[in-house]
Amino acid sequence: MHRSSLIFLPALLFPVSLLAAPDAVKVEVLQNRLDHPWSLAFLPDNNGLLVTLRGGQLRHWQVEKGLSDPIIGVPKVWASGQGGLLDVVLAPDFAQSRRVWLSYAEVGHDGKAGTAVGYGRLSDDVSRIEGFLVVFRQMPKLSTGNHFGGRLVFDGKGYLFIGLGENNQRPTAQELDKLQGKVVRLTQDGKVPSDNPFVNTPGARPEIWSYGIRNPQGMAMNPWSNTLWLNEHGPRGGDEITIPEKGKNYGWPLATYGINYSGLKIPESQGEQVKGTEPPLFYWKVSPAVSGMAFYNSDVHPQWKNKLFIGALKEKAVIVLSVKGNSVTEDGRILEDRGQRIRDVRVGPDGALYVLTDESDGQLLKVSPSGG
Repeated sequence: MHRSSLIFLPALLFPVSLLAAPDAVKVEVLQNRLDHPWSLAFLPDNNGLLVTLRGGQLRHWQVEKGLSDPIIGVPKVWASGQGGLLDVVLAPDFAQSRRVWLSYAEVGHDGKAGTAVGYGRLSDDVSRIEGFLVVFRQMPKLSTGNHFGGRLVFDGKGYLFIGLGENNQRPTAQELDKLQGKVVRLTQDGKVPSDNPFVNTPGARPEIWSYGIRNPQGMAMNPWSNTLWLNEHGPRGGDEITIPEKGKNYGWPLATYGINYSGLKIPESQGEQVKGTEPPLFYWKVSPAVSGMAFYNSDVHPQWKNKLFIGALKEKAVIVLSVKGNSVTEDGRILEDRGQRIRDVRVGPDGALYVLTDESDGQLLKVSPSGG
C-alpha cells in the first residue's frame, strides 16, 4: 500500500502572554498535505487516528507509517460549499463492535442537501468500512452549501447527540417539524429514545433534543459536570457557547448578539436576549468563527487543567478559556502566529492537543506547553 511520507519539522515556540507559565507552546507538524481536514478520532492501543477530509476521504494516520490510502466503504458525500465528509467518532463499544460513526452532507433529488449520519464496521486492518448503514437524515433537505453542523458526541449514557445547522434558512431553527437548527438525540443504534422531549408532541420531529441553533461547529461532553456543551457560529458577531438542555430553545434567529452580513439587523431578531429562550454561557461580540472544541481533563499538563480549547477559523487561532462550573472566561489564544484556519481540536491519549488546520494543504499538529 502506498503511503504519503510523514513530514517532521522542527518544533516551534509561540508566546502566549495570557496563559499560565510556561508561556509558550511547542508545535510539531505531524502531517501535511491534508485537503481540508475536518475531524479526527483516536484509535485505541496506540494505533494512530482516523481523520476525515471534507472532500470525502477517511484516512488512517500512524506515527511510524504516516498517512494511509483512502479507507474504502465511506458513503458518497456532497462536497460543495461547507458540505462534505464531516465528523468521525468511535462507538463507545468500539473494542467489541469496531463501529465507526460518520456525519456528512448528502444531496437530495432536487439538488439541495442535508446532514446524514451512519455507521459501519472498521476492518481489522483499518483499510475499509464494512456495511455502512445510514440511520439519520436531516429533513427536509434545504442546504445549498451552508450550515450543516455535523458534530457527533456520545454522552457515556448510551446516547448520541448530533448538532445540526439551519442550512442558512433562519426560521427553520424555530420550527419543530424540521430538523434544521437542532440538536438531536438518538440511541447508540440510531433509534429515537422514548424520553426525548418532543416524542409525544403532534407535528414535532421526535429526534429533537433542543432547538433555536444557527450553525453548531463544536460539541463536547464537559467532564466535570457530565453535560453536553456546544459552540456555534453567529452571523456577523454573536458566536456562542451554550449547554443544550432537554426541550429548550436557544433563540436563533429571535435572539442573537450578531447582525446580518450586510450590516443590517437580523429580520427576525427581537434583541440579544428574548423571554422564553436560553441565553448563552459565553459569547463573542466579534465572531472568531468557532470550530472544534475540547475540554482538558488530563493530568499530563496540569497548567492546562480545567481549560477549554476552541478552534477559530476566521481569527486563525486556538482560543483558551477557563471553566469554573458554568462560568467561562477567555484566557488568551495560541497558534495565532501560524496564520492557519483551525478546524478541529482534540485532547490525545498522551495529554497533548491535536489540531487540524482547514487548508488545501492542511496540517495535523501536536501541541503541548513548551515546558511540559
